[in-house]
Amino acid sequence: MRFSLALAASLAVSVVQSSPLGKRNVVSTPVVNDGIILNYALTLEYLERKFYMEGLANYTRDDFVKAGFEDPFYDNLKEIYFDEQTHVQFLSDALKAAGITPTNELQYSFGTTNPMQFVTLSSVLEGVGVSAYLGAARDIMNKDYLDAAGAILTVEARHTAYIRASLNESPFPTPFDTPLKYNQVFSLAADFITGGSSPVALPFKEFPELPLQCSQYYYEANRSSVTFSGAFKEAQKNFGIKKDTPIYAVFFSGLKKLPVQVRMTAGNAGDYKIDRIPAGVVGQVYVLLSKSATDFSDENTIAGVSILEVYKKGMAPATPKEKCH
Repeated sequence: MRFSLALAASLAVSVVQSSPLGKRNVVSTPVVNDGIILNYALTLEYLERKFYMEGLANYTRDDFVKAGFEDPFYDNLKEIYFDEQTHVQFLSDALKAAGITPTNELQYSFGTTNPMQFVTLSSVLEGVGVSAYLGAARDIMNKDYLDAAGAILTVEARHTAYIRASLNESPFPTPFDTPLKYNQVFSLAADFITGGSSPVALPFKEFPELPLQCSQYYYEANRSSVTFSGAFKEAQKNFGIKKDTPIYAVFFSGLKKLPVQVRMTAGNAGDYKIDRIPAGVVGQVYVLLSKSATDFSDENTIAGVSILEVYKKGMAPATPKEKCH
C-alpha cells in the first residue's frame, strides 16, 4: 500500500492491483511536451472530479456534521467539486483548441466507506495534485499554459490547506510545497484506476509498489522508524538487488530530498527498515527507494512512491490509533 494510514486512524484505501495502465520494473524519465503535460494534468483532474462527485453522492450534509465537519464544510466540498469540474473542462478545451486529442475519464475505486475516510483521502489527493502541477511547471513551454497551470496550482493549494485544517492538521506544515516528477505522481494516481481506456497514450509508468508496515503510532521526524514490508524481496526479484547492495529511502518534503540508508530486518520477511525518519521532514511526506544516495532519478528508483503524514518531533498525537494502519 502506497498510502500510510497514519494519515488518519480510520482510513482504509484499497490499492488496485489490476491497473490497466501497466507496470514495468524499469522506469525511465519520460520525454514530454506541452500537449502531454496538459493531458497529464487532465488525467489527474478527472480523478479528482470523480472522487468528489462520488463523495457528495455517497455522504450527506448530516453525515459530515456527525463526523465532526460542521457547516459550511459540505457547501465548501461542493465548491471544490465545482473547481475540479471547471479544471477538467478548461484543460479539455485547451487541448482541443490546440488540435490535440484530450484524454477521457477512466474507472476508479477510492475505497472510502465513511466521511472521515473520504476527507482524509481528499487531503492526500489534493496534496498530490499540488505536487504534480509544481513538478510539471518547469517543463511547460507555452507561457499561456504556464499561467493557466499556475492559476490551477494555487487553487489546489488552497483546497489542500482547507482540508488539512478541517482534519486538525497544519494547513501549511512547510514553507515550500513538494514538487514531484511525472512517474512519481502517476504511480500514486494509478492505484485508484481500475479500468477504462483512453485515446491518448501517455509516456508514464508505475514504479513497483512500496508497502509500509502498519503501525498504531503516528510518524515523527527524528524519532519514528519505518518498515517497508517485503521491499527487499521485491527489489531482488525486480532488479536483482543483493543483500549487500546499498539502498536508500529518500524522503521528499518541501524542497528537501533526504536519503537514509535502509537495512534488512531479521528473519525471512524480506523487509527493509530505517530506524529514524530524518529531521526536517513534516506534513505530507513522500518516500521512495533509490539505488543512489545522490541521484534520485526514475532510473535509480526501485520502489515507490508511498505517503506518510509526519509530525515534528514531540508534536504527534499522544494517543495511539485504535487500529493498526
